[in-house]
Amino acid sequence: MKGKKRQRLSFSGRKSCPLCPEEKFKACYSHKLRRHLQNLHWKVFAEFEGFRMCICHLPCRNLKPGISGDQASGRHVAHYHCVVCSVTIARKTDMISHLKRHVNKGETEASYSGSLDAYEIMKELGTNVQLLPNYSTPQKSDTYFNRKMKTNRQLVFCSLAVLAEERNPLECLDAFGATGIMGLQWAKHLRNSVKVTITDISDTCVKMIKENCELNNIRVDGGSRPPRGNDAQPIATVEVVKMDANVIMHLRPFDYIHLDPFGTAVNYLDAAFRNVRNMGIISVTSTDTGSLYAKSPNVTQRHYSCHIVRTEYYKELAARMVLASVARAAARCNKGMEVLLAVALEHFVLVVVRVLRGPTQADESAKKLRKLVHCQWCEERVFLKLGNMVDDTLPCNCHGSLPGKTAVLLGPLWSGPLFNTGFLRRMLSAAVQHSMDDIQPLVKTLICESECTTLKSLVHGSSALTNQVECGVVIKTLQEGGEAGKRKLGEESGNVLKKIKPDASLEHPPFYYSIHRHSIRGMNMPKLNKFLQYLTEAGFRVSRTHFDPTGVRTDASLQQFKSVLTKYSVHTCTTSTTTHTHTQTSVSTESTP
Repeated sequence: MKGKKRQRLSFSGRKSCPLCPEEKFKACYSHKLRRHLQNLHWKVFAEFEGFRMCICHLPCRNLKPGISGDQASGRHVAHYHCVVCSVTIARKTDMISHLKRHVNKGETEASYSGSLDAYEIMKELGTNVQLLPNYSTPQKSDTYFNRKMKTNRQLVFCSLAVLAEERNPLECLDAFGATGIMGLQWAKHLRNSVKVTITDISDTCVKMIKENCELNNIRVDGGSRPPRGNDAQPIATVEVVKMDANVIMHLRPFDYIHLDPFGTAVNYLDAAFRNVRNMGIISVTSTDTGSLYAKSPNVTQRHYSCHIVRTEYYKELAARMVLASVARAAARCNKGMEVLLAVALEHFVLVVVRVLRGPTQADESAKKLRKLVHCQWCEERVFLKLGNMVDDTLPCNCHGSLPGKTAVLLGPLWSGPLFNTGFLRRMLSAAVQHSMDDIQPLVKTLICESECTTLKSLVHGSSALTNQVECGVVIKTLQEGGEAGKRKLGEESGNVLKKIKPDASLEHPPFYYSIHRHSIRGMNMPKLNKFLQYLTEAGFRVSRTHFDPTGVRTDASLQQFKSVLTKYSVHTCTTSTTTHTHTQTSVSTESTP
């Protein structure tokens, strides 16, 4: 008994190294641990402002791949932690150079620690999230957060709110959680209408998402501890899963899926369409603007199998290119799609599509993938129809009057409409309901652009939201008197979808023209709103576009566009002469007694 007691005491007196994993250095007595720290960790420290940064062997950084390229067979890399910004750097010389850059910027205060006090609390749409000090640098932090993507998050939220009006409860997936702010906003504001699943492959992200759930009084599904701070009932429940996005989308069906990886989303489209439910919605956010906006054409060809060049309408070109990839992925799963929304801003391209099951729908969507004929001289463009020659397709005569090859084939691209007016009106209603003042002007612009009109009369009443036409289908939304929390089955669900004939005469005009790009040299062009009025009086459909503040979306050809612009432009010399004459007349009048 005494021997066993001594053995237990000696085991309890051992301590493990705080900078090494247990499999690398087992627990030992204090004198041996001190020798280990001196010979390994303290021997190669980096000093800054009185702080010593010792080398760390814990799995703080990503695994270094092995010889076979398999990440699981790799090993963890020894590294240093910066006391200013918490970044991890492998080499001591690189850490010293990194610290010098902090000194040059005037950042000499050590602000990082391992506790929650070092986290920054950010509030957006009534949702609090914790952010690491280096949250804005994705290469240095797993929990990346971009404040400039607020517009994107609100547009996605409104699209989900519209779907929740049609049927609930919805099973929705935020496939790349990071801080979890998007999924938490869904759960906090839509409550019982949605069943939110947030997934991420990083342990750090999953841990922070769970902490952010506690911060917002949201219970984690399957969690053992209650929300932090009080004994009140949680306002919602979310499921947090550590899993690859492709895996969870293959395993489980969802009504709403949002993909927002860092960069391109083409690697996840097949899995997203694999199990999404019929009439469900998939929203895709692409942030690889270098390849989307024709800055890296080789990367564009590799990711999207598409050839593009830099044009005046490059943002809409990027949106149609992403939609073409989405349509091909849907067709591989015998599904079609209807585009509800396509937005291309400075930092991202967002497309929202409704999934339509069946090979017939897939064939209809595939027919809308076409090549685009683009004139490199005047930038006229038109989608190529089957059986037409390239030079005979363009309405301009550049190929006959100019030498060399004037036209180039771009694409394949999505040639169908980019917006659904009924869906956008319901999104505007959701934005008003949830006090999203930031995106309301953008949604109003999208509504006018989808209708190709300059009218700003928008209806917010519930009477306008009862039936909406999408892709030739009348969709009835849930009424307030209906029973919440249950899907309508039987005869009611059979009457939800009703086919109608599409109106071919109201086809949405593709692309737009920049009024500054096609202005006439030596002439003052009219104001943009006045020019829109002139085009309308000439009998053309016209609207402004969110892609370009100087752009005009119209069904007029470039030649007709220029003729109207020339008609209402004024010569610069005439304007200056008139102004000079008026000035002389006023001066002579004043000098007359």
